[in-house]
Amino acid sequence: MKKHILPAIKLTAAAIVFFAVFYPLTVWGIAQLAPNNGKGEITELQGKKYYTNIGQSFTQAQYFHSRPSAVGYNAGGSGGSNKGPSNEEYLAEVQARIDTLLRTNPGMTKADIPVDMVTASGSGLDPHISVQAAQFQLKRISEIRGIDPGKLEQLIADHTESPLIGLFGPEKINVLKLNIALDQLKK
Repeated sequence: MKKHILPAIKLTAAAIVFFAVFYPLTVWGIAQLAPNNGKGEITELQGKKYYTNIGQSFTQAQYFHSRPSAVGYNAGGSGGSNKGPSNEEYLAEVQARIDTLLRTNPGMTKADIPVDMVTASGSGLDPHISVQAAQFQLKRISEIRGIDPGKLEQLIADHTESPLIGLFGPEKINVLKLNIALDQLKK
């Protein structure tokens, strides 16, 4: 047993140095090369600062609505609901979201609703919606704002982000950027 203690202590010390010193300094150094020194992308609007890479709550009818959040868009408490698809409380919550979407988007059916409009992301802070989610809301916004649907379709196309290196993940739209552009379109 004594012959195993010294190697275990050495391995523990090496792991502490690597994981508590070397690795964090490496990640921090790489982050310094990123825009805003790794502090996230910040958008300033009318004197207020918003983190573009953290989900924001948009519920007003004249805006594109964001994806639901399991944590109330609280960046200090990232996490999902951890409720499975057979949980009755979760199913009731999803059904309430479906009912709200159908009420606020007349002429749409349950089959038209993209899944990301009724389910929260794993972090609860996803700043993006799918292209289908934006198109689902197009008619409502067009009618409320009096904007030609073609202009809104172009706005959606202009703000669609491609998958990472064209391979990883779906096309997506940052809701904050889209809604800022929507306000500027009206002006």
